Amino acid sequence: MADLFAADPVPEAAGLRPLAEELRPRRIADVIGQDHLLGPSGPIGRMVAAGRVSSFILWGPPGVGKTTIARLVAAEVGLDFVQLSAVMSGVADLRKVIADAKALRHAAGRQTVMFVDELHRFNRTTQDALLPHVEDGTIILIGATTENPSFSMVAALLSRTKVYTLRRFEKADLAILADRAEAHAGRPLPVTAEARDALLDMADGDGRYLIGLCEELFALPAGIELDVAGMAETVQKRAPVYDKGQEEHYNLLSCFHKSLRGSDVQAAMYWAQRMLVGGEDPGTIFRRLACAASEDVGMADPQALVQVITAWQAFERTGFPEGELFMAQAVAYVATAPKSNAAHVGFSKAKALAMETGSLAPPKHILNAPTRLMKELGYNKGYRYDHDWPDAFSGQEFFPDPLAGDQRPNFYQPNERGFEREVIKRLDFWDARRAARQDDE
Repeated sequence: MADLFAADPVPEAAGLRPLAEELRPRRIADVIGQDHLLGPSGPIGRMVAAGRVSSFILWGPPGVGKTTIARLVAAEVGLDFVQLSAVMSGVADLRKVIADAKALRHAAGRQTVMFVDELHRFNRTTQDALLPHVEDGTIILIGATTENPSFSMVAALLSRTKVYTLRRFEKADLAILADRAEAHAGRPLPVTAEARDALLDMADGDGRYLIGLCEELFALPAGIELDVAGMAETVQKRAPVYDKGQEEHYNLLSCFHKSLRGSDVQAAMYWAQRMLVGGEDPGTIFRRLACAASEDVGMADPQALVQVITAWQAFERTGFPEGELFMAQAVAYVATAPKSNAAHVGFSKAKALAMETGSLAPPKHILNAPTRLMKELGYNKGYRYDHDWPDAFSGQEFFPDPLAGDQRPNFYQPNERGFEREVIKRLDFWDARRAARQDDE
């Protein structure tokens, strides 16, 4: 740890260390972008100021300083620091660290900070193995994870730690990092002002990635100045950070669906492309489109579901790149269609009543009577074949007796939007005819 936090780097090693290590902050005050946690009023800042650190988990995107913060907290409070990677470490490694921490605590009365990178990669058994040692203070656990701890951590460990969310770096934060890289190199980046601005955008909130880009650019021969196109060709652009099997997958699907529901076609197209560019299965996007076409558009435009399924089938037969045409049309149709969830709401109400009254006998007149006994018992007696009546509507009762007449439920209540305006007219017409025929009886 002395090498990590020494005032001056070791001269012989300075040229061999990656730029990210050279630029790693030496004080908490030098960490950028996380003032809500590290500032005087922030929870970690208050812990450091008080000289007492309790176990916590740092949750945030890649390259925003999780490892640096853990190291600096330990250094500024004067605690021993041990770093493990959950990808490469197991129970045996934990036992050794814990044994050493116990010995240090017994001999010198000092606690050990055990920093576990990618903590979510530890399985349940390994996470459980940490619990007693966190509880009795043998170790102070600082974990780092890019995944939502609610989904990836065992509840017992979560209950014994605080979770602090790190923010994605803003462009202004990245500009500070670029300034520090230039100051360390003693020269500006070999790019135009426009290319430097594009470089910050290319980093996409990841400070470590930006420093890597700067390192590539500083390695170019002297005298070069790249424009935007030259810079992009030199360092290339990485694929967006998107884990289609984890939380980000569900986050972007949620953004997409809510944009469709909110009739924001521009946002819906953006989120669909965010997922496609990140490698999402197009079928996943079409499944969400189908759900929105039924749940949110529904009977306000019954064609929405037809459009989605047709586009989906066309996509499966055509594939990329032409298949994006069909997805674009489906997204545009669902997002701009009139919206109604009346069918969905009505069906949910019907389900609730069905669960409550599931033993009610159906009316005999709408039961088939394939046997003589059933006919004698009155099955199918008085059934009205609707096509024999004017407008193909007999006005017969189909609910069980306790739910008939004045007790008739009204599950489906269309809205005055889109095609449901016509549905309202039909329902009103049939209600009036049904009431009239019941009066006649």
